[in-house]
Amino acid sequence: MDNPGFELQEDGVQRTYPNKSLQTIYQEYKHEEKKSCSLMKIFLVCFLACLITTAIGVLILCLVYLGQIGQGTSQPVMNPSAPGMGKPPQSTNSSTTTTAPEPRFYFLSQVSKSKVFEFEGGAIQWARYRDNPKDYANVKEMQFGASINQHRSKMTLETLRILSKGLRAPHWHFNANEHGFLVQGKAWIGVVDDGGVEVTTYNVTAGQVIFFPKNTLHWVKNVGDDDCLFVLFFTTHDELSTLDVDDAFYLTPEDIAARSLKPEGGVNFIRTFKKPKEDQAINLPKNLVELIQNASYVQSSDSKVWQYFYDLKGSREFIFPGGTIQWARYRKNGVGLNDTEKIYSESVNSHDDTLTLGTLRIKSNGLRQPHFHFNAHEMGYVISGCGQIGIVGDKPVQDFSIGIGDVFFFPIGTQHYIKSTCDEDLFMILGFSTGNQLETLDMDDYFHATSDHILAQLFLKKQSEFKKIPKFKEDQAVNLP
Repeated sequence: MDNPGFELQEDGVQRTYPNKSLQTIYQEYKHEEKKSCSLMKIFLVCFLACLITTAIGVLILCLVYLGQIGQGTSQPVMNPSAPGMGKPPQSTNSSTTTTAPEPRFYFLSQVSKSKVFEFEGGAIQWARYRDNPKDYANVKEMQFGASINQHRSKMTLETLRILSKGLRAPHWHFNANEHGFLVQGKAWIGVVDDGGVEVTTYNVTAGQVIFFPKNTLHWVKNVGDDDCLFVLFFTTHDELSTLDVDDAFYLTPEDIAARSLKPEGGVNFIRTFKKPKEDQAINLPKNLVELIQNASYVQSSDSKVWQYFYDLKGSREFIFPGGTIQWARYRKNGVGLNDTEKIYSESVNSHDDTLTLGTLRIKSNGLRQPHFHFNAHEMGYVISGCGQIGIVGDKPVQDFSIGIGDVFFFPIGTQHYIKSTCDEDLFMILGFSTGNQLETLDMDDYFHATSDHILAQLFLKKQSEFKKIPKFKEDQAVNLP
């Protein structure tokens, strides 16, 4: 038989009664005339003793099992109800346990309070999905990671801080394009194209955008006196896969590296390289002055640079009563873009799974009115100010506050609003999961687009009442009371 449980039972019968069925044994006992009455009594007494012993054993096992269950329920466990989580990890870490998740953390990540991955040349913090739930620092991070993965957001966010003279080592990403916004500092960028025929290098300052296609080798060098702070968006909702050049080198056999690079001294030269104990992802050796005698930070031709660079700060401002928006995006037929912006626009649109980036500034008490996007998820990072977010989606979520260093996420088709609640402006960098033209609908636009008699029937109000909703000459996407 296939079931091992039944096989064990059959073996047990055979060992007790070889070559006989239970029916045969029963008949033998029934018709046995030579068995004495005393032997039958002995058999019955033994049989009864076996039954009593078995019952006591079962009772003891039940009591032990119930005791274990009682102990197990007193221990905190990872919340299993988070979307996409599956089985909770077996962890007793109090920072990763909870009894009730907070719905806002499916849409909010407090990156500035998250785990800091420190390197000798800087630091990285993440708002992302992890394959292993044990890799999350707490349940809040797990909720956010599960949410962006479940919604297939094609967005992961990282903050990258590079100290003066520090270097984000040359590397590439297997499963994501990278879009970045420089919040502060000055950096020199290098991008190595197919075959290494030409290296595109350029300088960026605060307020500008960088772009690296998937599997394209690139580096970032801080060439200013202040720290560089980047907000980086990666086009994956899975765990990001990256390989640094130094790691690739040390993982290559010495003889293969020597045959490929053909240095003076051959394999003996390759053996002079010693892998540092510390991860060199953000590199800043103490003897940097000794290592580098001179360095130049050249700028490539415009036709190359603008494929990977966009002067967002210097681009057109879209001014509204309550604030401004600037875009690094694709526009059909290049409408509204200058010549260099068209190069970037077409570059982004020519690659799969790229993003639209934009900055949104909301004046104090201003409102980015309720709206939703037809063709993109949205993720944003708060650079300055504070605000309040409201979401109307498939699940109820109470309004929640945002401040500097917070990340928020709005799934595609989810209506949302952002209100500035501080005396200073609320300023954010936003990423949208489309390299095509972004499509958006605001609340006032869909009210004006719907016939009065349809609204009257829906809201049980007289048709004339909807004449009280005014139509303004100025777009009210970002408005003031």
